[in-house]
Amino acid sequence: MKKYFPLIFLTFLIIGCSGTRNVSKGNFTKFEKKLISNDNDNKPMRVYKITNKSDSLLLRTKSSYIKPNLADTLQQKFIKRLYATVRDSMSLGVGIAAPQVGILKNIIWVQRFDKENFPFEVYLNPKIIEYSNKKQSVREGCLSIPDRTDTLNSRSHKITIEYNTQKGEHKTETVDSFTAVIFQHEIDHLNGILYLDHLEKEMKRAKK
Repeated sequence: MKKYFPLIFLTFLIIGCSGTRNVSKGNFTKFEKKLISNDNDNKPMRVYKITNKSDSLLLRTKSSYIKPNLADTLQQKFIKRLYATVRDSMSLGVGIAAPQVGILKNIIWVQRFDKENFPFEVYLNPKIIEYSNKKQSVREGCLSIPDRTDTLNSRSHKITIEYNTQKGEHKTETVDSFTAVIFQHEIDHLNGILYLDHLEKEMKRAKK
């Protein structure tokens, strides 16, 4: 989706959706360090797809905590490359999670449609601590699930999140509407969950 209009993003969502836990020194495994270091800061990384067996296995793996460190040049390089990926002309998503590019760390970028000029913001170790009972329906897509979109009816209208900033600050805030859906989608990725999992549950409930 190359442009965003109010009527479009209320009904249609294209979201960027991804190794081992044996981390030697620092936050990243040797494999992850290689992926991050293989190009410049402004170069997009390859988006992992569920149509690839090994990609799909990684996308189904839970990510781990990352210690915020502005002095960690590799961490800062990755954050820049993750942003370059979601803004790449081949992607142009409204959010992306680190597992979508093969890095199993709790980092996401989200476009804040609830703020002036719709800025992209990065979040480390985000998690949802409260969901509203009120739900909303939205058509979702995913950069890791090619050529498909589906309507979900189970996303909470409002959520409360907590996260770390790059400076290591711990923050909590409440988000609603379209932006809340993006957060739910991206944080799902950090837990190895795809939007198709929610769709499957909705379909099972509908049959009952």
